[in-house]
Amino acid sequence: MSRPLKAFFKQAHRNDISNHSANPAFSGIAEAYLSRRRFLQGVAIAGATASLPLLLTPRRAVADAVRTGLSSPAASLGFASIPVSTADSVTVPEGYIARPFYRWGDPVGLAGNQPAFRPDASNSTEEQAAQAGMHHDGMAWFSLPHHQDNADHGLLVLNHEYIDNGMLFRDGTANWSPDKARKGQNAMGVSVIEVQKQDGEWQVVRPSSYARRITVNTAMQLTGPARHQPLMQTAADPGGERVLGTMQNCANGYTPWGTYLTCEENWSDIFVKHAALTPLEKRYGISGHDTSYRWNEVDARFSVDSTPNEPNRFGWVVEIDPYDPASTPRKHTALGRFKHEGAAVTVTADQRIAIYMGDDQKFEYIYKFVSDNRYQPDDRQANMQLLTSGTLYVARFNDDGSGDWLPLVFGENGLDAGNGFENQGDLLIKTRLAADVVGATKMDRPEWIAVDPHHPGSLYCTLTNNSDRGKPGAAPVDAANPRANNQFGHIIHWDEAQADPAATRFRWDILALAGRTDNRDSAAQGSMQGAEFGSPDGLAFDHRGVLWVQTDVSSSTINQKAYQGMGNNQMLATVPGSNTFRRFLCGPRGCEITGIAFTPDNRTLFINIQHPGEPGDGITDPANPRAVSNWPDNHPDGRPRSATVVITRADGGIIGT
Repeated sequence: MSRPLKAFFKQAHRNDISNHSANPAFSGIAEAYLSRRRFLQGVAIAGATASLPLLLTPRRAVADAVRTGLSSPAASLGFASIPVSTADSVTVPEGYIARPFYRWGDPVGLAGNQPAFRPDASNSTEEQAAQAGMHHDGMAWFSLPHHQDNADHGLLVLNHEYIDNGMLFRDGTANWSPDKARKGQNAMGVSVIEVQKQDGEWQVVRPSSYARRITVNTAMQLTGPARHQPLMQTAADPGGERVLGTMQNCANGYTPWGTYLTCEENWSDIFVKHAALTPLEKRYGISGHDTSYRWNEVDARFSVDSTPNEPNRFGWVVEIDPYDPASTPRKHTALGRFKHEGAAVTVTADQRIAIYMGDDQKFEYIYKFVSDNRYQPDDRQANMQLLTSGTLYVARFNDDGSGDWLPLVFGENGLDAGNGFENQGDLLIKTRLAADVVGATKMDRPEWIAVDPHHPGSLYCTLTNNSDRGKPGAAPVDAANPRANNQFGHIIHWDEAQADPAATRFRWDILALAGRTDNRDSAAQGSMQGAEFGSPDGLAFDHRGVLWVQTDVSSSTINQKAYQGMGNNQMLATVPGSNTFRRFLCGPRGCEITGIAFTPDNRTLFINIQHPGEPGDGITDPANPRAVSNWPDNHPDGRPRSATVVITRADGGIIGT
């Protein structure tokens, strides 16, 4: 997701390129495909910019949209697009109400342990473990009671992606200690909170028997082929079975049987190795330099010199049962190890489970997992094993508009000892290297993936940006990315063959090229109509079939010339096939908009405001935490706080209509 503190912590890995394979980049493939389309349709090629209207007509033509039924009568936008905003507030259309709901430091609701947030950041390490973590991200709704679509009472489960030591401590990283590192670890992970609508107002239920914080030190089990592998074994866990914690939890997913999937993205930012890096460590972005987290200085788990296999135990998708606070989260190694952005779940034609995942780094890949066994709606216990075995695929986008899902299976397509793989478990620990070998297509930072709920096998993925586009030695400027130093990104779409997520073939096109809707700079020209945006990130459908897009322009970029006049980060909506976007929400200064969760009746929307007040570079100055933002509390001696925001219509109607 974004950036400068995020840039400092999170985007550092994105400014590096770990993928130096010779695999084709998506840019070149798109150019070849689109050039062919221009030739077949008799269109003169007058440069990439001139070809954009043809290039980005959604679903290739209006006929395609009608044929596939994308323009569903139920899916429409009934609100007027709001103006861009630079205010330090959350702005929504007239007739809507947006209220901060669950903020960093708010008590999660543990019985007998509900410490209040202290605006001067003096909460103890132990108190932080019972409070909301920092930097809210992916999120999902689960109705109460289980198996019912209750829209007024449920559980929200949300990620806390990373920390800012300048915000977390009154003195920043001065007087560094194991206790400070542990407080930071307690500010990451996942929250499970119970929420209920009473007398028209949403509230967090406290205390709650469901309330839970999952942190960097919560015990977890490993499942799947990489369990017991030598590369997963440590002195603390010689069997390679049990891991402490999850961290850098970015986007998410949720399953039909009512579990939450949290995704470990930038875990490599925390590990440090001073000795020479191995090829595997380099491919995953392990650093040879101390980071501002500084955990490696006081916790040997994060010093690769001391615990060389610990990094291999991160980079997975973790399944959590929100209905059972005593349950042990499980890291499912069958889904592969990389920098997981999200996990979009759907059911195949033969009732297996398919999960789509992006690897959020420049020139990395899009993956799909298909379970071996079938989903059984009436057998939750059997379903709890579905993610322990299956086939992992990686995408190849061909120049004729077709695509292939390439299986990452030991013994096939060069995935053998000759290329450094010992068995399937070993291969999955080295997922990126396996994808390199089979010839997957390099993408421009694949982030969230959304499954169209009304059109099986139709999917969308945000490709946020790629500042290395067009640089010497990198992918060239082309029709799909007609800007060097691509700061705006795009949204790609594909249809699985036979509308079946289990298919190994697909057809692809581009929904929208983000950028400006005016003509001030043709190199930044977007293809969409209506509200302009850049750096698309969060992506989800509501129950009606409206696609919601959230942006994540870094604080170091948002004030640059290319983005001038585009305001703070925002949330937009579109009906695929219309090519029209409407701006629904603008966030406060220095924030990212992320996390999307609708109640089953589509009358309540929860979103997350992450890192309000993020500086342009480095961590927050602890002596001046309010330099950029003071949202949402506006406390004179406080600090900005990431928060879940609850959004409703004043008349109680359906969101977006």
